[in-house]
Amino acid sequence: MFVVKEKKFYPLYIAQLENINNAADILLTQFRDTNPEAQKEYYKTIKMLETKGDHVTAKIYEELNKTFVTPFDREDIHILASRIDTFLDFIHDCSRKHVMYHPQKTYPELLIIVELIKEDAVVLLDIVKELENLTKKHEYIVKQCMRIKEIEHKVDELYENFISNLFINQKDAIELVKHKNIVQALEDTTDRAKDVSDSIRSIIVKLA
Repeated sequence: MFVVKEKKFYPLYIAQLENINNAADILLTQFRDTNPEAQKEYYKTIKMLETKGDHVTAKIYEELNKTFVTPFDREDIHILASRIDTFLDFIHDCSRKHVMYHPQKTYPELLIIVELIKEDAVVLLDIVKELENLTKKHEYIVKQCMRIKEIEHKVDELYENFISNLFINQKDAIELVKHKNIVQALEDTTDRAKDVSDSIRSIIVKLA
């Protein structure tokens, strides 16, 4: 007997990534703004988006528990939702650290990494919008996953160069620690985006 697989998870994944795109936009604005009070307001907004994201993730888990026939492996549905949520958690952490440490300046390299985090969010949203058409869009999805990997490698290079230059040129020990912790949070965030991409590639392999 033919059984229709539930498609309700796809819109929820899209909702997760749309929320993340909003958070990434605000994070970029926060890092560009030099006003400490404005930065705090951006952080509050990202915190609200992080809470909203938790609700969407909880909805996915709730629907998973009620669904008999899923579009792909149940564990993969759970892992993908969890990793998307973790990506948002790390964006929130970047915003929090930026406000908490209040560095005297924002280096251009940090802005570039935040821009790449935003690109991660855009690319991942593009991917989840095509998940329902995975068979037809297989090549496109794989290509977009490769872009996430390229971004991660680019950020690794930026991170290593930035840390090296920071220890050479930054004479203020407190500012050094501030920037080291902030750039580490940013680099970790792109790793979490790659985790999402890796989950999607795993799903593709299983369904091939």
